[in-house]
Amino acid sequence: MSLQVSTTSFPAEGTIPKRFTCSAEDVSPALTWTGVPPTTQSLALIVDDPDAPAGTWTHWLVYNLPAAVHELAENQPRSEQLPNGAVQGRNDFRKIGYNGPCPPSGKPHRYFFRVFAIDAKLDLKPGANRQPLDQAMQGHIVAQGEVMGKFAR
Repeated sequence: MSLQVSTTSFPAEGTIPKRFTCSAEDVSPALTWTGVPPTTQSLALIVDDPDAPAGTWTHWLVYNLPAAVHELAENQPRSEQLPNGAVQGRNDFRKIGYNGPCPPSGKPHRYFFRVFAIDAKLDLKPGANRQPLDQAMQGHIVAQGEVMGKFAR
């Protein structure tokens, strides 16, 4: 099954405005999703850049989002726990929460905002990085969807 993920912060497959990048305020964009299956116990969000020079770079990890949550407002706090009960992990900048696009100068990079519907609550503490999150989700993803934006400096 697939989730429909969208954002009002930038056009799908279009340019991500500087406001959401390290070139300006570096705030998280607004995201919404629909099509969450009834077997969903929690949701996870992974934002990454597969075009980074050293390989895929993770910009944001959110997990154990309650299944009833269908959006994240713009400018989420950079705290281990979000007001909606979700938990944030440590990105590849080694920080909690969102850090936006920050590519080296040159061609545009692609940034994927992926939402996963999971049939369990993940047994992960706040601040987990990408590898334990990927491992915890393995075999538990019942649906997923994504929206992609591009950015160049």
